[in-house]
Amino acid sequence: MRIGLYPGTFDPVTNGHVDIIARAVKLVDRLVIGIAMNAAKGPMFTLEERVEMLEATVAPLRGRTEIVIAPFESLLMHYAEKIGAQMIIRGLRAVADFEYEFQMTAMNQRLNREIETVFLMADPRHQAIASRLVKEIARLNGDVTPFVSPAVAKALVAKVAAQ
Repeated sequence: MRIGLYPGTFDPVTNGHVDIIARAVKLVDRLVIGIAMNAAKGPMFTLEERVEMLEATVAPLRGRTEIVIAPFESLLMHYAEKIGAQMIIRGLRAVADFEYEFQMTAMNQRLNREIETVFLMADPRHQAIASRLVKEIARLNGDVTPFVSPAVAKALVAKVAAQ
């Protein structure tokens, strides 16, 4: 069984994430979407909210392959080993992403040469989308609907209003 791990904070999950997930399910028998529990990043949404948004967002993709959504707070490579992943899936949007990912891949290779990193280029329609920017647009009362699902857009508006 080919197991892939797509890690991220998904705060919130964007259409760019969904594009990578939809393409990743074609590569593996099981895709684990690992939600990083990194309090240092100061997430807008709780872990539970991020899990709920991802569950709702990936629901239409279920059936092609097994999709598991699971939080983790360990070293990425340790988590990949724990779940038996053969590959870590990463999305690339721009050159800046590549530079960061290049370093991460080199370090991960030093930790475990058996787990490959697979890069999927972002669809050009989604290359500018970043969770950080989507949150900023929401905070400034902009329209986030081109960048996230309707359910995530609604959650963003509610979260901003509550702050």
